[in-house]
Amino acid sequence: MDRETSAPTPLPDAVTTVVVPRPRDLGDGFMVERVLPAAQQRAVGSFVFFDRMGPVTFGSGRGLDVRPHPHIGLATVTYLFEGEILHRDSLGTVQPIRPGAVNWMTAGSGIVHSERTPAALRTGDSRLAGIQLWVALPRALEEAAPDFAHYPAEAIPQILEDGATVRLILGALRGTVSPVRTSSSLLYADCALAAGGRLAIPADQPERAIYVLSGTVEAAGARFDAGRLIAFAAGREIDVRAAEPARILLLGGEPLDAPRHMWWNFVSSSKERIEGAKADWQSGRFTPVPGESEFIPLPR
Repeated sequence: MDRETSAPTPLPDAVTTVVVPRPRDLGDGFMVERVLPAAQQRAVGSFVFFDRMGPVTFGSGRGLDVRPHPHIGLATVTYLFEGEILHRDSLGTVQPIRPGAVNWMTAGSGIVHSERTPAALRTGDSRLAGIQLWVALPRALEEAAPDFAHYPAEAIPQILEDGATVRLILGALRGTVSPVRTSSSLLYADCALAAGGRLAIPADQPERAIYVLSGTVEAAGARFDAGRLIAFAAGREIDVRAAEPARILLLGGEPLDAPRHMWWNFVSSSKERIEGAKADWQSGRFTPVPGESEFIPLPR
């Protein structure tokens, strides 16, 4: 059976795709689970990339070291469950990212950033777990000026209902609105379900999916284990229930306004724009990150 479509057979009518992540090495042996893009599901709304990091334990003296690298045409959304990452970028931003906080970095016409475990956490063992998503910017904003916004954990609203605790990272749900400013209609939530808990996913977003972080859930009449992304058909409310404690991520949004091309860290509606970004990075024309001397070379 295809790993990316491993799921109960046949799938319920309300379920369009089930994705099983693939392991990817980001360098220096740091492994992630790559959820999107997948062969059967390229995107959910304008979420075109989804990596699950960890949980991983770094020994003393070690940590995450993602050297400076460029982006265009997208926004990154970083959200941690454990640990801490020090974000630096070519705008001069230096921002620790801690559990529950949200980083929204707009690449637009071009930005460079690094992601590292802070020095203070390298004196002993440290843990790291979290999610990084990429959002394809609307075509009209693909060349917007780069920007960075940080929202502390206490700024993210919480919804309590039917045995579910929902942290609303992006978008609107049940009349609650996240403070995170986005470039398009999006929904992103971190949902903890108690045993017997229920989450009703409204039909207002044309594209919706859940990723099961832990536990087993029943959705649209089928059971799904942890480590699965389940995409749903449009136009109907989806009922998610947990017989045991579970945690899921909810994603949603409008379909992409045009096909997107992805190469390395670049996202664009234009192949020519990506070729230009490749040449710019190769030739050192991106603004560097202050305080950083390393960089990731253009892949060959």
